[in-house]
Amino acid sequence: MRMSRQEAAKNRERVVNTASEMFREFGYDGIGIAGLMKASGLTNGAFYKQFESKEALIAEATAQAFADNATAWRKALENAGGDALKAAEQWYLSEPHLNHRGLGCTLATLASEAPRHDEPVRRAFDEGIRTILELIADTGPRGDTSCDKNSEIRELCRLVGALSLARAVSDSGLAERILEANRGVKEFDKRQRKP
Repeated sequence: MRMSRQEAAKNRERVVNTASEMFREFGYDGIGIAGLMKASGLTNGAFYKQFESKEALIAEATAQAFADNATAWRKALENAGGDALKAAEQWYLSEPHLNHRGLGCTLATLASEAPRHDEPVRRAFDEGIRTILELIADTGPRGDTSCDKNSEIRELCRLVGALSLARAVSDSGLAERILEANRGVKEFDKRQRKP
């Protein structure tokens, strides 16, 4: 019995969403096609009907992971009371985010692997980073020409670096110290005034 186009599209979406989470959890090379398809509830043969290669799936799943990340950033920023960036920082440097890589930040889990992959994966990183930087920049005062144009980049690097290092250590006390040391840093708030 042939599958309808609608069913095939749903299956493809399920594989991309599953891969998006599993790549963040295990890395691009930490999970194979068989594991991805089993987790998606589909057969290996279904993969080759849907995707040209694992690299093609990696690019698509990376773009999906960044879309999920942008949604989480928007939610954290929109649900904040007075200080949107502080609320986003509290969410980003939280214990749940620390402990749930598969649903967390693509940058903190896959940035070091991206350079070893094809151009479409790198483009997904380009677009994903630009989107997050725009979201961070939108939290600042409009029209303030004294602001350093790179402050949102420094802010993102600080958050991603802190989360990455906290995830890398086995000592939970050290991980918490790393996160705590990066909570409430006023670097972005100062906006690095130009001399």
